[in-house]
Amino acid sequence: MPVPRADRAWAWLAVVCSVVGFAASAVLVAERLAIFQDAGHRSSCDFNSWLSCGTVMRTPQAELFGFPNPFIGIVAYAVVLAVAVGVLAGARYARWYWVLLWLGTAAGSVFTLWLWWQTTFHINALCLYCMIVWCAQTLLLAHTTARMRQAGILGSSPRGMDSGLSAWAWFSGIAALVVVFGVIAVRFATVIFG
Repeated sequence: MPVPRADRAWAWLAVVCSVVGFAASAVLVAERLAIFQDAGHRSSCDFNSWLSCGTVMRTPQAELFGFPNPFIGIVAYAVVLAVAVGVLAGARYARWYWVLLWLGTAAGSVFTLWLWWQTTFHINALCLYCMIVWCAQTLLLAHTTARMRQAGILGSSPRGMDSGLSAWAWFSGIAALVVVFGVIAVRFATVIFG
């Protein structure tokens, strides 16, 4: 059976977001391991005092569960990538599987939101690779939620609104990112704009 168009669109977006998130997480893991080996290591995204992955990685928030947070990203994005490739190959997953995928994506988004809050208001430094993960995660949650609504798993979408769910996902994802980066611009205005 051919893959429904909405599922194919979700799968391609999930592949892109997962690859981007996985790559950013992998770079963060490599940088963190370099810091373990050499405490004075300057990471590839240490640009200045406020845009410094090394500063963020040396905080307790960067190891919330006792190991570097990017390990979670590597595993989680690999799972999403496998599901998305499966959808493109024609796999059909049970309703409970989609619910678990959405719950995992939502939990990942809550975690990245917490990390954004910590870096912006407590650590007072930003991590470029973390910001890439924030973008990928936000778009992934918005589009996974839209896909779930289209499939009738997270409530049913109003009749005739299926085609608008993708536009809603783009709008809500980008709007959330505008708010996140707008707050950052205001918070770091003195150092960004002089």
